[in-house]
Amino acid sequence: MSSRNVPESDPRSVLARLTAGDGRAARVTHTEHLPPRVGRHAAWPEQIRPEVVDAVRESGIERLWEHQARAARHALRGESVIIATGTASGKSLSYLMPVLSSLLGGADGADRADEADGSDGADVGRSGGAGGGTEPSTGGAGHGSTSRNGARTGGGTGPEGEAGPRDVTGPRGEAEPQAGKRRRRNGTGGRGSTALYLAPTKALAADQRRAVSELAAPLGTAVRAAVFDGDTPVEEREWVRAFANYVLTNPDMLHRGMLPSHARWASFLRSLRYVVIDECHTYRGVFGSHIAQILRRLRRVCARYGSDPVFLLASATAADPGEAATRLTGVPVTEVTQDTSPRGELVFALWEPPLTEMEGERGAPVRRTATAESAELLTDLAAQGVRTVAFVRSRRGAELISLIAKDRLASVDRSLSDRVAAYRGGYLPEERRALERSLHSGELLGLAATNALELGVDVSGLDAVLITGYPGTRASVWQQAGRAGRTGEGALAVLVARDDPLDTYLVHHPDSLFRTPVESTVLDPDNPYVLAPHLCAAASEIPLTEADSVLFGPGFSGLLSQLEERKLLRRRGGSWYWTLKERACDLADIRGSGGTPVQVVEDGTGRLLGTVDAGTAHTTVHEGAVHLHQGRTYVVRQLDLENSAALVEEAAPPWTTMARDTTSVAVLETDENVPWGDARLCYGTVEVTNQVVSYLRRRIITGEVMGETKLDLPPRTLRTRAVWWTLTEDQLETAGIEPSVLPGALHAAEHAAIGLLPLFATCDRWDIGGVSIALHPDTLLPTVFVYDGQPGGAGFAERAFRTAREWLTATRDAIAACECEAGCPSCIQSPKCGNGNDPLDKRGAVRLLTELLASAA
Repeated sequence: MSSRNVPESDPRSVLARLTAGDGRAARVTHTEHLPPRVGRHAAWPEQIRPEVVDAVRESGIERLWEHQARAARHALRGESVIIATGTASGKSLSYLMPVLSSLLGGADGADRADEADGSDGADVGRSGGAGGGTEPSTGGAGHGSTSRNGARTGGGTGPEGEAGPRDVTGPRGEAEPQAGKRRRRNGTGGRGSTALYLAPTKALAADQRRAVSELAAPLGTAVRAAVFDGDTPVEEREWVRAFANYVLTNPDMLHRGMLPSHARWASFLRSLRYVVIDECHTYRGVFGSHIAQILRRLRRVCARYGSDPVFLLASATAADPGEAATRLTGVPVTEVTQDTSPRGELVFALWEPPLTEMEGERGAPVRRTATAESAELLTDLAAQGVRTVAFVRSRRGAELISLIAKDRLASVDRSLSDRVAAYRGGYLPEERRALERSLHSGELLGLAATNALELGVDVSGLDAVLITGYPGTRASVWQQAGRAGRTGEGALAVLVARDDPLDTYLVHHPDSLFRTPVESTVLDPDNPYVLAPHLCAAASEIPLTEADSVLFGPGFSGLLSQLEERKLLRRRGGSWYWTLKERACDLADIRGSGGTPVQVVEDGTGRLLGTVDAGTAHTTVHEGAVHLHQGRTYVVRQLDLENSAALVEEAAPPWTTMARDTTSVAVLETDENVPWGDARLCYGTVEVTNQVVSYLRRRIITGEVMGETKLDLPPRTLRTRAVWWTLTEDQLETAGIEPSVLPGALHAAEHAAIGLLPLFATCDRWDIGGVSIALHPDTLLPTVFVYDGQPGGAGFAERAFRTAREWLTATRDAIAACECEAGCPSCIQSPKCGNGNDPLDKRGAVRLLTELLASAA
């Protein structure tokens, strides 16, 4: 059915057909043509084992691209390296070549060395040892045990039926090496060299295991790759620990499973040569800061066993990837950024849905949703036989686009309806594989997908990509757009704007997308709220000493004293020990959910419907809230904060609910203060107090407010980092802003600034918050705050401070360029406003920001 390989599938022709009729041409605000690129080859690095070269050639790859060879050479020289090139540029092969060569190089005699080292485990449990940092008097031996539950692997069968080494009968003791063997370097003992692969998702790790198994098939049992994550059965885990030499996992499992039980991984860690960190651009903000500390703990444990692994990182294109990778790993990292792979022509269109006749909040005009627009475009492309993926940010959105497209295709040709599907997280692995195969073969013409398909999954043969709303970063835009044309042919990409300030700005300022470097990865490993729990985890693994300050940074000593005062750590001699029986790793919430999730339970039946993050529970499952779950509507009868549960019952009210809250900000410390004429731009530490005080009921169809109900919920405080700016009365007078206009002008500027910040920092608008006040008690001036939504900060506010002139200029321009009269969701209205978007003054915000920027440094 696909018309690929015929002139009509040329991306320019496809776009011309999409814009024909129905006023569609006016929806395209800009078209960018990226010319094709010719690839450049390079010789195979001499250090790559000939067996690996043969295996790669057998897979159909005869020659390497220059960037692949360059990255591999760095790795083979023992230098940590990050390869940050475009989608489908062969990043995986760049790190697999040195990894496989290393595994082959240490394969000879591995079993004999393992037999010779059978005394491992003799020292475990003595004074905390390598097996645990718990204080000796509180049960250090328990943490250092080598319990194997008597498990054996029988004939050596590995995960998912893989054949293990036949002459190995089961796991051996894997604990602290004897003193005379502690400093053996990588690959010189145990089972030969090993490698660890980290992916942000379990699905990507599983995909990579299949890929490496296919590539390494000609190498026999010398390469034993296995996934180790929460889905790995207990009996397979024993095999992985004992025999796998290429372990694929995720940061969560490393943090909670492998590092706390490192004594059981001693043989693997002692021989660890390479650590691969895939899709490392996803490690940003507080999540990235947690990963940085987990990697420092990994390096510390490896040093205990005498290994010093090389880090191999793969990333989508990013600004200063070497610097970001160095901050993430704590070791110097060389960057390879020049993409020398071939690329077909890419036609990239920016698409703005039309205005509708509906009115939104305060009578604001409303555009057609990006979801509805993408569903219509996917329908048209599939009907033309153009293989397309429509990326959408939410699982619900992916299902909805697929459903709409199926219905519309059925009315055109019933046989086409089955050739469109949804793809998202939560599907079974075999379901995802079947969808990928169907899309690759052409059986499927359209797929509505979340970013589960963005991260590394190899889907080639696509003609077009629809991006439903700006995905948050320019890096993600190019990652998603790169899914089309992966075989070197021409491709079409369309960014369909949502009705919000950032998307609207981008489709009318194409240079911000096409001629601006991708973002820097923002993370702050020194955040004390991140570092403190990881120091506890590190102490439970191996007692901490002052020497560890080099690894953990300048906040190390001060936090040790605080943790002592809180009786989480206890000092004995020159070491600090974990004092509690509970697992120290449980202190760190690396995914940042903000506490124990609140369970949503159906009243009467006790059926668990799902969970919501603790941080959003007050606004989403308060008493009286309307809660949606799998197409059904429920009303919350009770929110039990003490037991983290919300009781709901099914109902069908003709309204939706929206929480209203009050937020105040207190300045605790000003770190930096920059004068902009009489205005001031500041950055520092603040305390944010937020309280949900009521909720509104709105009619589903019209949005009309039906009433407001008071709530009695406790206030919540957050100590975090913020950027803020002030103006003087003289500046307001110069700008012509009357006192009656000032609150609305400040509020509108705050909303738009939050909406535009993701263009300058790798954040989502839901990662940050803001407050504006006409007379702040600490500054005694009109002030606007924008703060990080995580304890201790996430680095976003600091990035805003560093780029303030560009950020606030873009904010002013976005408000001024919007066609609405008094403000709308495309410029100053916010979907997360706790004050119901009142008051807002669009013209006042433009005048205020113009005056603020008049003397910007």
